[in-house]
Amino acid sequence: MTLDAVGGVWQYALDLATGLRQEGCETIFAGFGPEPSAQQLRQAESIGRVVWMHMPLDWMSEEESAVAAVPALVANLAEREGVDLLHLNLPSQAAGLVAAAPVLVVSHSCVVTWFAAVRGQVVPATWQWQARLNRMGFDRADAVLAPSRSHADLLQTVYGHIAGLDVVYNTSNVTDLGLPKKKFVFAAGRWWDEGKNGAVLDSAAPQIDWPVIMAGATKGPGGQSLAICNAVARGELAHNEAMMLLGQAAIFVSPSLYEPFGLAPLEAARSGSALVLADIPTYRELWDGVALFADARDPNSFADTVNRLARDPAHRFEMARRAQQASRRFSSQCQTKEMVRHYRRLLSSKPATTVACLP
Repeated sequence: MTLDAVGGVWQYALDLATGLRQEGCETIFAGFGPEPSAQQLRQAESIGRVVWMHMPLDWMSEEESAVAAVPALVANLAEREGVDLLHLNLPSQAAGLVAAAPVLVVSHSCVVTWFAAVRGQVVPATWQWQARLNRMGFDRADAVLAPSRSHADLLQTVYGHIAGLDVVYNTSNVTDLGLPKKKFVFAAGRWWDEGKNGAVLDSAAPQIDWPVIMAGATKGPGGQSLAICNAVARGELAHNEAMMLLGQAAIFVSPSLYEPFGLAPLEAARSGSALVLADIPTYRELWDGVALFADARDPNSFADTVNRLARDPAHRFEMARRAQQASRRFSSQCQTKEMVRHYRRLLSSKPATTVACLP
């Protein structure tokens, strides 16, 4: 299963492989991009075998030539290990892939849909090669999955019709720690990413009754950055520390302009926090009726919406209860069941013994 030590695919792959192991599937993890930490590597090796490919991720590459060898590496690994099915977590890795095993591609995100959602424009000419490789990957795949219907729709808006496109929702194994809630607002994300829209939340912070804590990196691998001036900037936190804050926060906010799924709101809902989310299609699809929504580009809208919950404990408790109940729809069991259904269809109803997932 493809591993990406700098993005959300890492936890997705490990959680999925854990569920697949209970179904009798053996997973070989093939890693791309910057190498993982020793702790991350131990975590992955406790679930499956890891083969690090020492090749970049497409979205971290400036030129097509940097990833040209990836499909051949994937094919060689599949042949060498005798895998039954290839699960690729980047569509570009299926472009031109020659392999006997069926190929399932999951499109978690891409620069093409990012530009459409965040800037309302086509991807710049210097990155058009990514659009072309992704299109080739979709055409090569035997099945294509997206983590939400909204993202699937966006994919077909920017790429055109994608045969065999279906949806399997993401999940998280985070559970409610049962901590007493405190009067602060918590948000987490890669704030250097314009799509996470941290500047809007930081601008709203002075108008919000409670302290606003923003956890996450503010400097990106390509020189991107966000200066947090009004909220409490906590930087990158260890997972257990972030979960403690999440467990204590009475209100969780996500101002994102672009979320193919969004694990942070799911983890917040599981932790019993009331949700204030950007009014974008993905969040409406997943959380309509159990969260409050704010105009993604309006700091005043976020401040007003958060303050409605901060000033009304009964409403806040009820919204937190609704969100926590709704979060049960996105269980590991459901994700595993749906993924196994797709695997078996591709394998003509024969159970998989070895699955290589490559991001």
